[in-house]
Amino acid sequence: MQLHTVQAGETLTAIGGEYGVSPGLIARVNGLEPPFALAVGQSLLILKPRILHTVRSGETLYSVARQYDTDPLQLLRNNPNLEGRAALFPGQVLVIAWEDTPDTPMELNGYAEPDVREAVLRTILPYSTFLAPFTYGVSNTGGLVPLKDETLLRLADQYGVIPWLHLSTLTEDGTFSNERAAVALATDESRMSLADAAIGTALEKGYGGIDVDFEFIFPEQAEAYADFVALLRQRANALGLEVVVALAPKTSADQAGVLYQGHNYRLLGEAANAVLLMTYEWGYTYGPPMAVAPIDAVKRVLDYAVTEIPPEKIFMGFPNYAYNWTLPFVTGESRATSISNPEAVALAVRMGAEIQFDEKAQTPYFHYTDDRGMVHEVWFEDPRSCLAKFDLAASYGFRGLGFWNFMRPFPACFSLLNTRFLL
Repeated sequence: MQLHTVQAGETLTAIGGEYGVSPGLIARVNGLEPPFALAVGQSLLILKPRILHTVRSGETLYSVARQYDTDPLQLLRNNPNLEGRAALFPGQVLVIAWEDTPDTPMELNGYAEPDVREAVLRTILPYSTFLAPFTYGVSNTGGLVPLKDETLLRLADQYGVIPWLHLSTLTEDGTFSNERAAVALATDESRMSLADAAIGTALEKGYGGIDVDFEFIFPEQAEAYADFVALLRQRANALGLEVVVALAPKTSADQAGVLYQGHNYRLLGEAANAVLLMTYEWGYTYGPPMAVAPIDAVKRVLDYAVTEIPPEKIFMGFPNYAYNWTLPFVTGESRATSISNPEAVALAVRMGAEIQFDEKAQTPYFHYTDDRGMVHEVWFEDPRSCLAKFDLAASYGFRGLGFWNFMRPFPACFSLLNTRFLL
């Protein structure tokens, strides 16, 4: 595995020749589309195949997998151009194995809403361990708000992915409600009622676990929240379900702020089977332009987290999205637009922008001027920033990575995951 930073005047053909890899394979793993235009500063993932197979008439993904004693899902991971589907045609060249042979296990969880494009989710699920349909809410009376999750559960089953019921205090207007959390956590009876409702739904629909995400909890309810998660785990584990809890990105136990004070790392780490550290959103919709998950800020959260929670219980959050800001940034007025990471690169190509790389944040960015004369600043993820984050998770011995979210494609990232980790 190598990473290549595009220089001025370089073409995909020339880059392929430099590494002895066909331009078509480079395009596959990086999700590049014809005419394969590149941006100066763009990072490309370079993978070299160890075994290739040319499909013959009558062969299927399953027969090819049997021939090489491998898993059909591994073939889907090795060949992102299949887009998660088993259909083959004669003459098609498949990568059976890459030269890179990962030996570090890493589980992968991600979130998807019911309106996710099925074609996008199919490209991601071959790499996934878990899928959390977003979201079962808590009503203003402390009950469970249902979710139309049938399609997501069907797709998860097709790829052997374990679904987790996502339980949150997200309201109908898309904000997290500390008042709804307060109602649900108020008494032993209210906590028991919500736990029973979540577990009952999980068993009825075939979920393998429950992912709890209460945000902006009142500080005085921090212990009640941990008690609820502990109760949920006790009852869920007895029925074969595990319980995961999402944690705001804290750097100390006494960190001030409405986002942080209701999350007690030690208590919640003890209460749940696993935790997700939401290590993203430093750069956010209403904030100034900056990296969404700067590696130095992420590391400060991780350094604190492992003092309170065993590393093997931790999923490190990863942002599968980018932000585009219009400058100048005006506090209270400016609003960044969320785009996919591949869209960010395509935008740089289209606008003739040169991609820069912030060494401290380990994150790429660029500027461009639109047709109205407005300057923009875009921060996104690329193979360099992905590898930095993946290596960080591996160095701590974490259980897995938690992607927010599975709603957008990112072929280069998932191809990198496939060769960096045992999925």
